[in-house]
Amino acid sequence: MRQIWNAANLSSVLGLVGALCAGCRIERGPDGLILAHGYRWSFPDGGAFTVGNVVFFRPRTRITPLLLAHEARHATQWAWCLGLPFLPLYGLAVAWSLLRTGDTASRNLFERGAGLQAGGYAERPVRWPSRGRRFPVDREGPTAPSGPSGGHLA
Repeated sequence: MRQIWNAANLSSVLGLVGALCAGCRIERGPDGLILAHGYRWSFPDGGAFTVGNVVFFRPRTRITPLLLAHEARHATQWAWCLGLPFLPLYGLAVAWSLLRTGDTASRNLFERGAGLQAGGYAERPVRWPSRGRRFPVDREGPTAPSGPSGGHLA
């Protein structure tokens, strides 16, 4: 069913066009996935990523059943998001995770839904100021604390 939705919402077509433009070798994969091997462009920077039902792999990425299951879950997420809306929603999830943990995956609902460990991610703890913590305020407005953290909330 996922393959039908991702064909209808054109996300798999977008993935195939991207794979062809990037010079990837394409083959059928398990669970209705299309595997695009040899992705070398600099963005995105992960070892694997999914567009519709098309899974892109960098040349040195170790392809395991666990990683394929993770990417298949992302393909399902593309279908649930009706295709292209996945991109801005994923971007918001990345921003939220960066804000909460300092990395792109730990609090990203898409990566958590696909399985952090299966995707090769380590879960980082949430960093958030305590309720009682106050920042110095001057007439110009609030300022971040200075110190070895470089002004980042830790």
